[in-house]
Amino acid sequence: MEAAAEQVSMYTPLLINAIKAVIVLVIGWLVAGFVSSMVKRRIVSHPRIDDTIGGFASSMVRWLILLVTLIAVLQLFGIQATSLVAVLGAGTLAIGLALQGTLSDIAAGVMLVIFRPYKIGQFVEIGGTSGTVKDLNIFVTELVTPDNVQIIMPNGQAWGAVITNYSAHEKRRLDLTFGIDYGDDADKAIQIILDVAAADERIEKDPEPWVRVTNLGDSSVDLGVRVWCRAEDYWELKFHMLKTVKQSFDAGGISIPYPHSVEIQKAG
Repeated sequence: MEAAAEQVSMYTPLLINAIKAVIVLVIGWLVAGFVSSMVKRRIVSHPRIDDTIGGFASSMVRWLILLVTLIAVLQLFGIQATSLVAVLGAGTLAIGLALQGTLSDIAAGVMLVIFRPYKIGQFVEIGGTSGTVKDLNIFVTELVTPDNVQIIMPNGQAWGAVITNYSAHEKRRLDLTFGIDYGDDADKAIQIILDVAAADERIEKDPEPWVRVTNLGDSSVDLGVRVWCRAEDYWELKFHMLKTVKQSFDAGGISIPYPHSVEIQKAG
């Protein structure tokens, strides 16, 4: 009985510390989530601070609080902060080699926030993957494709890839090509396109719409069209122009050639 009592008294402090550690971990986790969310809301609500910085700053705050929580838990078991620093200093090389991918993602995340090649809400293409930027945190960039598919890309890959930002500027140029028959009046077709462009308020007047004969193809005379619009109007304007020019060509007697199959009959 005395031996059992001694064992119980021996492990009781350890058990109490373990319970305290669990409580501290839970509280630290909840506090980290609450504070990081509050930081993000505050930054995002500020009109002069970009949303991208809000997501990154909240992520940094969250991981900092979790690190402090971990140190507090270790101190419950008698491991002092100075000892922890010494251990971490001795194991820096090993940790760096083991987590080099993660550390590169963190470094890339810092570079993305500093240089901001893209922001939250912009439509981008990163290394051949297209989508709207939904979040940028300390480790990854989150994209959402036009068909609502989530894509998680490590920041290291994003920073090292070719980034095409379709939303970086307020205006974009819309390029279209319309083919007309060789027997049609090219000047008339050009005027029809210009009239369609002039009637659409989404098309900028400066630079003015541009229409030229750009190619003499095998079966069509190709008319190149260049108009400028706001970036958010790009796709709807493109679809509208294709439809409206086709209808205007039909009304004006301009034909759009297409491949024909000609059946050759042999004399019997």
